[in-house]
Amino acid sequence: MQGLELVLTLLVIAAGLAPLARRIRVPFPVVLVVGGLALALIPGLPAVDLEPDIVFLVFVPPLLFWAALTTSPRELRRNVRPIGFLAVGLVLVTAAAVAAVAHAVVPGMPWAAAFVLGAVVSPPDAAAAISVARGLGVAPRLVTLLEGETLMNDTTAFVTYRMAVAAAVTGTFSLAGAALRFVLIGTGGIAVGLAVGHALVWLLRFARQPAVANTLALLTPFAAYLPAERLGASGVLAVVTAGLVAARHAPSVVSPRTRLQARGLWGVLEFLLTGLIFILLGMEMGRVVQGLSFARDSRLLWQAAVISAVVIVTRIAWVFPVAYVPRLLSPSLARRDPVRWQAVAFLAWAGMRGGDSLVMALALPRATATGAPLPARGAILLISYAVIASTLVLQGLPLRPLVRRLGLSGVTVDGGEERTARQKIAEAGLAHLDDLCRREKLAPPAVERLRSQITLRTRLDLVDLDLPAGQDGLTQDYRTLLETYRRLESEVLRVERETAIRLRDEDEISDEVLRRIQRDLDLEELRIEEDDDAESLG
Repeated sequence: MQGLELVLTLLVIAAGLAPLARRIRVPFPVVLVVGGLALALIPGLPAVDLEPDIVFLVFVPPLLFWAALTTSPRELRRNVRPIGFLAVGLVLVTAAAVAAVAHAVVPGMPWAAAFVLGAVVSPPDAAAAISVARGLGVAPRLVTLLEGETLMNDTTAFVTYRMAVAAAVTGTFSLAGAALRFVLIGTGGIAVGLAVGHALVWLLRFARQPAVANTLALLTPFAAYLPAERLGASGVLAVVTAGLVAARHAPSVVSPRTRLQARGLWGVLEFLLTGLIFILLGMEMGRVVQGLSFARDSRLLWQAAVISAVVIVTRIAWVFPVAYVPRLLSPSLARRDPVRWQAVAFLAWAGMRGGDSLVMALALPRATATGAPLPARGAILLISYAVIASTLVLQGLPLRPLVRRLGLSGVTVDGGEERTARQKIAEAGLAHLDDLCRREKLAPPAVERLRSQITLRTRLDLVDLDLPAGQDGLTQDYRTLLETYRRLESEVLRVERETAIRLRDEDEISDEVLRRIQRDLDLEELRIEEDDDAESLG
């Protein structure tokens, strides 16, 4: 079986496992890993050997870009302190703790290799936790914290990983130089991301065809990642920055049809890449297990168990003090932003490793700059796979019952913000309709119907209007009324959309509320376009 054929087969298997995961109520990544393990036991099944650079280029940029596009910058700003502690502080602390323990318990593992291992297993992949949290109705802020952590910890982990790999390959490391390089790499990545993000927004103003606009969006993460890496900056941070810029400005320039198409397109792409990552993880783990000898590798398995425990305990030991110490030191913060221990416990436990760690492990170089084998590469791979597997099983499987046990499920979301926004949008649409009535001589039936449409947001069937019909079933009066109504609909929808964007820009509503409102308006506008097309064909 050729490599491409195998990849396509794995994608089909991943699609087939999705309904099973839903049926047995087990996180999808866990089912994929188990499926990959089972596949690895099939005799003669070839391995999927991917070049390290290809691994990063195929998986990292598109997944990060879509995560940034669907993240609310406002919610990130509001939760910047806890997200920073999780995405930067916890990642660095975990990397350091794992490096210290690995250097101590794994014989012959140098510090550089130990830090590579620490960087590989430092970032949690909260995809499974986010899916469970949303499905059970966990409070939106907890979901925001997980999304923000997943988005931003990639930057910290990948930059740390690149620096650790460089030290392992070259054999030299300077803490002061590493700190300066960290700042330069991050600053360069942000600069490239800002340039690419604004360039995308400018191009989208002229891309009228949805296929063209979405093609530009699909190419953007690579357009940000590759130049940043060529310049020695952080490609990951460039992708995230470009995505956040696009998320902020694209609602004003992208057409409704493009947005609706993009949701389906990116959803499929995310499913394919995520499914492939986890099923490859299971296959890699299966091959590692098959190659193990208990007599020879039992000590390494014990060391992997110790480091897995360090990863889990470090997160728990970090999250609780970070949540409570600032509130003990600042009573005003405790009153303004109280926390429940149940929510803190959920965040502390939701630390499963996954796609990020696998991509870094697969991208590990095989040799140093001198051509010698990379020190402890086999141990790094085995321990990384063990950490991913143990966290997925030990933390992922009990996550759903844990959420229910902690009383975090079924939270009623306060829809006041969205209700207020929809009321203001309807008022803006009605005001614009009144203005049009004053400036133009409009058919009263169309105006009254549209006024009801704005108020109730129900679908209107103009055929019910009491108008005399000619031989073709449509009189000229009806045609004129139909054209008037559709023109008014388009005008009002434009004003409502502009009002929604203005409310987001003025920080009155979140990006998530804007996306929900825009989706409704986009569907309305798409209906108008399809009705116009049907009328022209008729």
